Amino acid sequence: MQGTKGSARERLLGAASRLFYADGMTATGIDAITAEAGVAKMSLYNNFASKEDLVLAYIDARHEEWLELYRRRSGNAAGPMDGVMAVFDAYIDHASAAYLRGFRGCGLLNAAAELPVGSPGREAVRRHKEQVEAILAGHLTGIVPPPVARNTAEHLTFLLEGAMSRAGLEGRPDRLERARTIARGLVDSL
Repeated sequence: MQGTKGSARERLLGAASRLFYADGMTATGIDAITAEAGVAKMSLYNNFASKEDLVLAYIDARHEEWLELYRRRSGNAAGPMDGVMAVFDAYIDHASAAYLRGFRGCGLLNAAAELPVGSPGREAVRRHKEQVEAILAGHLTGIVPPPVARNTAEHLTFLLEGAMSRAGLEGRPDRLERARTIARGLVDSL
């Protein structure tokens, strides 16, 4: 159990986030979440209409976590290339964090893999991935014309997602660091 700081909703969401990432959403039951949060089962239903509602809150929280990592990195960007690198650095920061059972790759893609096609959770993950690509395209428009920026952003997101998958399999950020180097070379060659 992680303690009793924060509101019941915050503790439940924190517990769900830790357990969903470590064990998967399907394998994590309500009892495990309430025990980890240190709250009564009724608190979960007072704060979330259903487990699906909790899953959506988890996905939103993961999205906001990544955006915060990106904002911290991009706040120091001195130009468009630094902005592109900030996206990769945010993923590296994510992979370097301490997790209950180690780094397992992108928490959003892990969640999407457990959800049915067309579900609200999968749609939220898709929107996140599209936002990352749009952020990259935005930085790249400071370097190349918009059509080239969009095309390059798509290539960089493929590189990023592949590196994230491999980093998750290996449990460390090395592949993401290599992807960052490849991305810089690709953008420098434009």
